[in-house]
This record gives sequence, C-alpha cells and structure tokens, in this order.
Amino acid sequence: MSEEDKVGKPAEYSNNSIDRSILNDKWDLVLSNMLVKVGLGFGVGVVTSVIFFKRRAFPVWLGIGYGFGRAYSEGDAIFRSNAGLRSVQI
Repeated sequence: MSEEDKVGKPAEYSNNSIDRSILNDKWDLVLSNMLVKVGLGFGVGVVTSVIFFKRRAFPVWLGIGYGFGRAYSEGDAIFRSNAGLRSVQI
C-alpha cells in the first residue's frame, strides 16, 4: 500500500500504534527482567565464589548463565501470552 493510500485512513494507524505500544511494553518488561535476573545471578555467583570456592570464576559464570536462562524463559512466556502484559490482581 502506498503512502497516498494511507493518508485517509486514521483507523489503520491507530491499530498499529496500539500493537506497537503493547510490543514496546513487552520488550521493556523483558529487558528490565533480564537485567535484574542477570544482576542477581552475578551477585550470587560472586558471593558463592568468595565464600566457598576461593575466588574462582566458574560460580560467577554459572550465576550469569542461570540469570540469562530465567530471563529467556520468562521473556518467552511474556511474548507468547495472548492477553498482553501480565497484571497483578488484588
């Protein structure tokens, strides 16, 4: 469809902006979730490394990998949901 055909159809633009808004909100949630999970995994890995393993690197990498894995699985669930973003019910 050319730009000339789209000029007179504001309803089409509003549907795209709603879809983009939901997609942007999902991406924001997934990326912030990933940052938190990887950060927590890194922190737990550093503490475990210092306390139990005489400052070796493998607990840190395991913690980061666990954080990425959790973030990936939760992000996949968020993008596969049909209802949009998850909400808290009180």
